[in-house]
Amino acid sequence: MIQVQGEPFDAGAEINLFLTHNANSGGVATFIGQVRDFQEQESERNKSISALELEHYPGMTEKELERISNEARTRWPLDDVLVIHRHGRMSPGEPIVLVCAAATHRGDAFTACEFIMDWLKTQAPFWKREHSETESSWVNAKESDDTRAERWSKTD
Repeated sequence: MIQVQGEPFDAGAEINLFLTHNANSGGVATFIGQVRDFQEQESERNKSISALELEHYPGMTEKELERISNEARTRWPLDDVLVIHRHGRMSPGEPIVLVCAAATHRGDAFTACEFIMDWLKTQAPFWKREHSETESSWVNAKESDDTRAERWSKTD
């Protein structure tokens, strides 16, 4: 299931609901991404973040998250996948994204969850803007995210 929403979500409640729907799965892996309270900047000290704002392209975003989820299902034998991703303005400590993957074996669940997050970070149409007390700035894509995602396109 894919959910893109402006409203906050309760990650614990969502995970518990996911578990009840997947009681026969041998392993469930989860990832929760949340708003940090600092900016990562190479040339100056880290600055405190008062808010993070995410914009997205409605319709296209859901389709891309569904494509990523389906790709994970073709690579690993998954029982279920859940992706919840927020948009709009969020404060430090608030959850941004929840990814859950259920499978017969824990290894498949762990790997699929990691794959979904890596591809989501590089392929989903979200644009991030960080706000501090004095300024706001768009966040550029990170080379480290691209490097992590590239490993999934390599064949063994």
